[in-house]
Amino acid sequence: MCGICGALATGNGFATGEDVVTPMRETIVHRGPDDGGTWTAPGIGLGHRRLSIIDLSPAGHQPMSNEDGTVWITFGGEIYNHRELRAELEAKGHVYRSHTDTETIVHLYEEEGPRCVERLHGMFHYAIWDKARSELHLARDRLGKKPLYYAEPFGGFVFGSEIKALLAHPALEADLDEEAFFHYLTFVCAPAPMTMFRGIRKLGPAQRMTVRADGSSEIETYWSPFSPETAAEVAAMSEEDMRERLLHLLRESIRRRMMSDVPFGVFLSGGIDSSTNVALMAELMEDPVQTFSVGFGDPRYDELTYARAVARRFGADHHEIVVGPQDLASFVPQLVYHQDEPLADWTAVPMHYVSKLARENGTIVVQVGEGSDELFHGYRSYLSHARFRSRYWPALQLLPLPLRRTLARAALGVALRSGRGVAHAQALEEAAEGRLPFWGGAIAYQGALKRRVLTNGRAHPDSYEVVQRFWREAGDADLLQKMSYLELKNRLAELLLMRVDKMTMANSVEARVPFLDHELVEFAMALPPRMRVRDREGKYLLKQAVRGLLPREIVDREKQGFVAPVAEWFRGELGEQARREIRSSSLAERGLLDYDAIDRLWNAHRAGRGNWAFQLWNVYNVSAWHDFWVAGRTPAA
Repeated sequence: MCGICGALATGNGFATGEDVVTPMRETIVHRGPDDGGTWTAPGIGLGHRRLSIIDLSPAGHQPMSNEDGTVWITFGGEIYNHRELRAELEAKGHVYRSHTDTETIVHLYEEEGPRCVERLHGMFHYAIWDKARSELHLARDRLGKKPLYYAEPFGGFVFGSEIKALLAHPALEADLDEEAFFHYLTFVCAPAPMTMFRGIRKLGPAQRMTVRADGSSEIETYWSPFSPETAAEVAAMSEEDMRERLLHLLRESIRRRMMSDVPFGVFLSGGIDSSTNVALMAELMEDPVQTFSVGFGDPRYDELTYARAVARRFGADHHEIVVGPQDLASFVPQLVYHQDEPLADWTAVPMHYVSKLARENGTIVVQVGEGSDELFHGYRSYLSHARFRSRYWPALQLLPLPLRRTLARAALGVALRSGRGVAHAQALEEAAEGRLPFWGGAIAYQGALKRRVLTNGRAHPDSYEVVQRFWREAGDADLLQKMSYLELKNRLAELLLMRVDKMTMANSVEARVPFLDHELVEFAMALPPRMRVRDREGKYLLKQAVRGLLPREIVDREKQGFVAPVAEWFRGELGEQARREIRSSSLAERGLLDYDAIDRLWNAHRAGRGNWAFQLWNVYNVSAWHDFWVAGRTPAA
């Protein structure tokens, strides 16, 4: 994995030289500590930081060009089918100077132009400069495993793997995008194409962008998880066929992601997803699988017992670390630095520490379990929302609107006072207005609760518009498919995968995501509802597929999730520290939030009147972010 950046002049006088691009490049040295390169020509500059994974020789140096220097690329990621593509390209006469997947993209672009991205199987972000056409082509992988940010200041265009690289360009400065902030309060991240920085955008998953030297540009989506061909195949399958197909796809996905010239391992929680990764890797390896787990010193949240059992079962070389509240508190300055924009998912903290553990033990590539829950409906909240939508939502719409609103207000009032059933009450509030109740698997502030914490009279965008956009894109898919689609496009791509990317790359570790192989995703999205959910339990087909691989107690145990006990920690000194920092933050000076209302949430949480840790962490995260990135208060540790 690597870091990329660059600048293109679309007007006179825009800076694109080495004196600009190299400092941009050096802000992301953690993404590629092994090598760095800058290439410039009149009006264009590309930067690269290299984490050597495949072909460790100097031949892999980037930016890289074709033979005559008319096509230049800066690339980060892994292309798992690059050997097959290479054989095809060599047969057409292309001559290689390295064994890298990067060079394959260059030659493939020569053959197919910007559409070459559709042939790539992997995780990636890249920028290709076509000298003959004076065009810059950028792309982000199908599921959004790798981020790609850009900005279009007057007279130019800048891009990078991380926002900090863009901010190193003299044409940009950091400020809050208030529209993105209001959406962040709901979705705990900024939905694409927005970022929390005014004037800085991001490509969404499966998007490619063309920028021309005259300043014109366009963005296209080049892939959909809904494949008519795959759907037709699945429709003709028996349950046994589906089970065998899923296991085959998982094995192939793991095999592809074991392509590496450096040591690799697995982040192991002891749940079904990461345990499947271990089991399938163990089948393919002679040496023990390297496994890495994190605990919290609290049996209510700790999964180390299960992780150890899986490691023993498959003969893994197992490593552990325990994280406490002080580890979280001391890491917050680094957290906001490496996240770039706030991602209000506290599991980023243990993700950082387990990534650090892997790197310290010499492991540079790891497999992670993200994506399985979103594809196979592993979260209980998915199941409850699906039941509500199919059973109660239609009947609710038959009631007069005033009665629906009265019922919703009453339910929400009880929920907010008690701190219990808030998510269900918020869903009822939306349904009362005839709106879809499922907004995603992690919603912090919505409806009346959101209005309570915002300054009175403050106009703000309706976050439901984000939900509607993705719901419409899903077309005539069934309810479970639409829920998965919404999650793939928003929460998974812009929160969960960014949490993984930012925390692993902060430690110069590359994370690979077997459950998000795009062929596996197309298969999962074509499954009928009964193969995802049965007898009120999710992951039906996945559990059936891996029963012969994993111990029964791993397959059938209730999902616990990779979570830290922040709710408990926020009732102690950590909570008091966070409360003080929120009140004194530079964000408070903008007048966006009602801090008395937030104090009432703190009081309710400390008194045990519900669990408001998720909402409070949301505000704490963005406050610390604003202090560092916008006000320049907090030093990066």
